[in-house]
Amino acid sequence: MAQPASKPIEIPKERIKDVKFSDIDILSSKEEQLQRKIDLKRAATLGAQSKTNIKIYFVDAEGTRHRVVATVWAATESNVSFKGEVMVPIKAVYQVGFF
Repeated sequence: MAQPASKPIEIPKERIKDVKFSDIDILSSKEEQLQRKIDLKRAATLGAQSKTNIKIYFVDAEGTRHRVVATVWAATESNVSFKGEVMVPIKAVYQVGFF
């Protein structure tokens, strides 16, 4: 997995709108990308059913790792959506953490 070495910085979901993202997928292998997709669909299901908060780990355009703890409203082919029309491109997500 192509991850920067630094510890992720916790970011409030409201500040995600200020983050710039790269067009390059942070995950290089098809297996990791498939697992990410499965995890994000599970996170969206948990969000819809029980409003469960999930940890989403992602990388910005400069390679800085971030972590947001929030309820996932939806996971489309290209974005992870949170309340308030806040989105993270799926290509930027490198890990999904369940409590």
